[in-house]
Amino acid sequence: MEKFKSVRESRVSITELMLPSHSNFGGKVHGGYILNLMDQIAFACASKHSQQYCVTASVNRVNFLNPIEVGELVTLKASINYTGRTSMVVGVRVESENITSGTKKHCNSSYFTMVAKGTDGKNVPVPGLIISDDQGIRRFARSKYRKLEAQERDTKFESKTFNSEEYIKELESENIKIEMK
Repeated sequence: MEKFKSVRESRVSITELMLPSHSNFGGKVHGGYILNLMDQIAFACASKHSQQYCVTASVNRVNFLNPIEVGELVTLKASINYTGRTSMVVGVRVESENITSGTKKHCNSSYFTMVAKGTDGKNVPVPGLIISDDQGIRRFARSKYRKLEAQERDTKFESKTFNSEEYIKELESENIKIEMK
């Protein structure tokens, strides 16, 4: 296994025509179908980087910015943004293109944390990342801090240590009716 790999070495993209079978009841391409494609390309990118079978550990939020129409081409681009010991953060960008007008739209971006697995099913180390520009440093740092913030958020709201009294005042302006017993 290589000790380090460049972002360029594991970059992946796919383009697919959106068909009526991909649409939801509103006539737009179903978000679940796009999520499936995003998961597939994140797997391909992470597996290419690690040269191992990879599984999805988590997905950072997915905001659907623009609807995708039946008949449009959808292009997904994926690259490694961060490498830990056995995990990688894969940045995925989704764009649609109207094939008759050539108009392109950014539809969403998300970050998939993928973990490399050995043949025995246990986590295995992944190559580190060679970064050669400011954009790469920004992406790596953003992923690192997103990971730290998620860990902090998860521990802050653990049921064993959570104190609801600390939040009741904050929640008064929300669409909630609190009736403690």
